[in-house]
Amino acid sequence: MIHRTHPGPGRRSRSRARRASRILLASAAVAALLGVDLPDAMAGPPLGVTAQAPPDAEADRVGALFAGGLDGGHFCTAAVVRSDGHDVIATAAHCVDRWDTTVFAPGYRDGEAPYGVWKLTGVYVAPGWRDGGDPDADIAFATVAPVDGGRTGAVEDLVGGFPVAAEQAPDATVRVIGYPRGQEAPLRCANTTALFSDTQRRIDCPDLSSGTSGSPWLVGGALAGVLGGHEAGGSVPEVSYSAVMGDQAVELYREASVTD
Repeated sequence: MIHRTHPGPGRRSRSRARRASRILLASAAVAALLGVDLPDAMAGPPLGVTAQAPPDAEADRVGALFAGGLDGGHFCTAAVVRSDGHDVIATAAHCVDRWDTTVFAPGYRDGEAPYGVWKLTGVYVAPGWRDGGDPDADIAFATVAPVDGGRTGAVEDLVGGFPVAAEQAPDATVRVIGYPRGQEAPLRCANTTALFSDTQRRIDCPDLSSGTSGSPWLVGGALAGVLGGHEAGGSVPEVSYSAVMGDQAVELYREASVTD
């Protein structure tokens, strides 16, 4: 059973494939969230090259996580995913240990939050993370609501949301979009991946330094993991990791995204 987490000590470090590209159908309700309205998944720099991500439909679904507000400094990355309530984001579990004081700014650039600032209203993490910090459970989903008093509606209505996929081929090509802590715009890199272990995937991309934890790993425009897991995502900027998404992550997503 998946449980909501409660505030705990913060950790701001950076943080099998069995069948190729199988979209997860955890339930009929989740299946309805997995559609074909995807941003262009082919644009961008050559494989293995990291460059600034231009503002577009894909990058605008990704945002920075801040401590308290935009003046608190961004420390992790998150992305909007599809949900019944249009209000769910995905990130690394180690990014939301202090979720009650964390806010999300999709499309954040140069000190501006073009789609507003969103407070986290609930967080879903697996027991393996909550009880022992299991790196194989380093993924979280959270619901958000607007901080801006005059803003109405839901975040997915503004920027769209990534469908959720898993069980990718060991050599799937993944695109990562994230916010290094010292930069005010997101970076983007794509490369083929490999299994570091049965439960962890790795990618070689330069400059994905502290702050990129929680960055979405996109396969064909769908979220297939987040930067985190082994070594909280990696101990050097050139190599990053993600826990392999399996049944537990699907259940986590279902609990966060499906309205009963």
